[in-house]
Amino acid sequence: MILPPENGIMVSRAFDKSRLEEIQEVYHSVGWNKHSLDVIEEIYLNSNVVSILYVDGHVRGLGRALSDGVFNAAIYDVVIHGEAHGHGLGACVMDDLLDQLRDVSCVHLIATTGNEKFYQKKGLSPLRTGMARYKSEALEREYLIKKE
Repeated sequence: MILPPENGIMVSRAFDKSRLEEIQEVYHSVGWNKHSLDVIEEIYLNSNVVSILYVDGHVRGLGRALSDGVFNAAIYDVVIHGEAHGHGLGACVMDDLLDQLRDVSCVHLIATTGNEKFYQKKGLSPLRTGMARYKSEALEREYLIKKE
């Protein structure tokens, strides 16, 4: 499904493999350099909720989620091209993802550090019992609350 264009902005709910290099450019523009073309293809083919934002025909934002369609969903990789920040594109991607997940009872998201307020504006709140594990020690230090 493609949402109607508005002011040169169009949102597609389908992963287009022919746009892999553009999608990779979005990831790399914000320093997410571990996203190779193969990794991007794999994660999007395995995500059942997708939002790709185009500005004047070019990929400038994206997001994805995994969901059972009833009880739970988890949003991942809400990313806007580094040169396109500050124009409301992240809000467009989040609005589309949340619209696709509107009937799901619980939607989870782990925000990148410093972006928590953005997601709170979209109706998400911190969890009391959220838990995770990371293979990367750097990510573990950044995101986990460890009791010494």
